[in-house]
Amino acid sequence: MAEDGVVTLYNNTAITDTKKNPVSIKVGLTQMLRGGAILEVSNTNQAKIAEEAGACCLVITEPNRQGISRMPDPALIKQIKRAVSVPIMSRSRIGHFVEAQILERVGVDYIDENEVLAIADEFNFINKHNFRCPFVCGCRNLGEALRRVREGAAMIRTQCDLSGTGNIVETVKNVRCVMGEIRILNNMDEDEVFAFSKKIAAPYDLVAQTKQMGRLPVVHFAAGGIVTPADAALMMQLGCDGVFIGSEVFDNCSDPYKRVRGIVEAVRHYNDPHVLVENSCGLEGEMAGLNVTEERMEQFGE
Repeated sequence: MAEDGVVTLYNNTAITDTKKNPVSIKVGLTQMLRGGAILEVSNTNQAKIAEEAGACCLVITEPNRQGISRMPDPALIKQIKRAVSVPIMSRSRIGHFVEAQILERVGVDYIDENEVLAIADEFNFINKHNFRCPFVCGCRNLGEALRRVREGAAMIRTQCDLSGTGNIVETVKNVRCVMGEIRILNNMDEDEVFAFSKKIAAPYDLVAQTKQMGRLPVVHFAAGGIVTPADAALMMQLGCDGVFIGSEVFDNCSDPYKRVRGIVEAVRHYNDPHVLVENSCGLEGEMAGLNVTEERMEQFGE
């Protein structure tokens, strides 16, 4: 998937405000992130380490906020923007278009309408066509991904529900679900696509485009539990265009640069066993705190 050419999205002037960036430009901006690792940071020091290690973009989050999670402090965003030169992404709550307006005004390069934060609107997502800034949205299956694309998402993030545990099982399941549904779609006759689009509750034109392209019509990243070079390479070999890396890679780590650099290199050279071996050496001790607790684990086969 990572070797494919530039992906072009549908052009529908009926849902595109001419005063805003057209969808094709937003999708083009996210294309620049393909084959890279996006790191979550919460302070200037982490941001500088991530930039030096080769991160293609930084997600700014609030450090250890208690209670309801909201968008990060704009002052923190400005501080990190001044310290680094890589693109900046920040999160807004689902449906909270005012948070998105503030983030766009602050000058972030991408907005992540993220389900990890508290949900502001239980029934409606942000109309992303009303913004110049490209949006990233999460999904767990193909139908959900294409519905977010119809709303204006320029990047899709397949992820799990766990956060900060180092457990990748749900992420693998959801990525395989999306890729498996695309393979089923590719093998369908044209007459069957109508029924399939209805089954997954996705717009027919986007389903047909996905079948024609053999992949999602926008950039597709994976997120959740990716803390080792092997994890990152697994996501890439499953067909993703890149990975999100949580801030847990900085926790209880004597050399966060080595860990982050190893993951970045694994994304770039995911099919080269020699590079993967080299970047996986000496990381076992750094992973000691990244384990899901036993009560949150399900027995295989149950």
